[in-house]
Amino acid sequence: MRTRAITTTAVLLLALSACSSSTEPRTTPKANKPAAEKSTADPKPSPDKPRAFGQELTFTDDGITMGITVLGYEQDTFHPQTSADAEFGTTGYTWAAVEIKACLKKGTSGVTRYPWALAYADGARIEPSSATYGDFPKPEYPYEAKMKAGDCVRGKTVFAVPAKQRPEQVLYTPESLDTPAEWTVPKA
Repeated sequence: MRTRAITTTAVLLLALSACSSSTEPRTTPKANKPAAEKSTADPKPSPDKPRAFGQELTFTDDGITMGITVLGYEQDTFHPQTSADAEFGTTGYTWAAVEIKACLKKGTSGVTRYPWALAYADGARIEPSSATYGDFPKPEYPYEAKMKAGDCVRGKTVFAVPAKQRPEQVLYTPESLDTPAEWTVPKA
C-alpha cells in the first residue's frame, strides 16, 4: 500500500510539474490560413540575396511601406579637419561614407542612420560614426528624421574604417527585417 501511495504521489507530481510554468512561452495553436492568404500574409521582404547599388529594397511592416537603397560608397576621398585616427585614438583608420536614399511610400515613419553597418570579409562589422563634423560629405543622412507618405531622405553616413581594407557589403539591419538586407560594395 505504501509503494502504491508513493507511486501515485510521484505520478501526480510529474503531472503537476508538466502543467507548471516553464521558461518556454506557451503558444496557442493558430488556425491554418488558406493557401491564397499565405502568399500575401507576410509583408516582410526576403532580403536574402545581395543587391547592387541603386537596387531598391521595398518592404511593408506595421502599416508602412518603405523603399530604401544604397547609392554609393567612398573611402579616403575626403579629409575632414579631424582624422578618424585622431577622433577614436586608433592607428590605420580613415573615413568612409555610404550614400543612402529612403522613400516612404505609405504611412508615417522615421529613419535613422543606426540600422546601417559595413561588413568585412573577416566577419567584422562597423557601425556609423557617432562623430560628425561640418566638413563631412554633404548632404548628411539624418540621425533621425520623421517622414510621411511621399517623402524621401537622401544623404551620406560616415564610418571610421580600416584604411587598408574595403568592406564587402553595406548592411541594413532594422528590427523589422528578419535578416539584414545587403548591398555589394564594388571593388575599388
